Amino acid sequence: MTGDKRWKVLLVDDEPNNLKLLGQILQPTYDLAFASGGAKALSIAAKVKPDLVLLDIMMPEVDGYETCRRLKAAPQTAAIPVIFVTAMDEVEDERRGFGVGGVDYITKPVSAPLVLARVATHLHLYDEQRACNMLVAKRTAELESSQRAAIYMLGEAGHFNDDNTGAHIWRMADYAETVARSVGWHVDRAVMLKLAAPMHDTGKIGIPDTILKKPAKLSESEWKVMKGHTTIGHSILSRSDTPLFHFAADIALYHHEKWDGSGYPMGLSGEAIPESARIVALADVFDALTMRRPYKEAWTVADALSDIKQRRGNQFDPKIVDGFLAVEEEICHVKQVWDEKEDTQIPDDIWGNAV
Repeated sequence: MTGDKRWKVLLVDDEPNNLKLLGQILQPTYDLAFASGGAKALSIAAKVKPDLVLLDIMMPEVDGYETCRRLKAAPQTAAIPVIFVTAMDEVEDERRGFGVGGVDYITKPVSAPLVLARVATHLHLYDEQRACNMLVAKRTAELESSQRAAIYMLGEAGHFNDDNTGAHIWRMADYAETVARSVGWHVDRAVMLKLAAPMHDTGKIGIPDTILKKPAKLSESEWKVMKGHTTIGHSILSRSDTPLFHFAADIALYHHEKWDGSGYPMGLSGEAIPESARIVALADVFDALTMRRPYKEAWTVADALSDIKQRRGNQFDPKIVDGFLAVEEEICHVKQVWDEKEDTQIPDDIWGNAV
């Protein structure tokens, strides 16, 4: 341990003489805490957060095995190394001790040099592990930050020359997550969908402004070019070899497919269309209907829901529509939150914990 701070060691034994002996061995080098039983040890460990525990096995009420098991089950004490100090020296005793999370055994009667050597070794290993964990956490945070920036930039890039307001893609992502949970997705996967959904139109970066901003109906040849944003988006997003961007690439490619097979670019139908894309397709349409655009007023939620019900079984997966309608109240709440911050381009909590 760096600096002047000393390691903290918790000694646990129901025999006062054993505690006294261990204390005499370790006191010159370490800061010590003492517990006369398992229950007391658990309480003290939660309060003082020792760096190491020396634990007797044969104790009344809560024995050493159970004490160790509970220490390892609690997040605040799970990483603390536990050395059993016991007269029980059978192979089965050691196997059971390692099974509940112990890192070593010291057999009674104890030898002072052996105790000091084992304690020093495991504190050194604990310190190295802690430093390694801190480095991993730092690197993970840096990676998450990079991915978040990429998500934001790719999401914005897809609509940079579009008429959509900046809030559209982030609001639609909230709708998609809500629907995903409604149809049974695990929360972690639903949050990943929320992260991937804003990149669904990334491919529009490859579509000419003359088509994206054309104030009139597109010609057949122009519409063919516009449809290409799905494959362009897929090509861009699939270059990243991560689950999140593979997820986003599929959504970009398939979010204009329709349940009845009349969509594009591949004319897929039914469950051949990835469920992620089916969810985003519905969320995207609902948001487009209920937002004001230069060429139209915003539809009411009631009118938008009525329209979506009419598309059930042709454009949209019936199960997804039913899941959407089942959380209508939550969808309306999401819309209300966004209506109150219409000028916000990206919500504070868009990222969740899934990157």
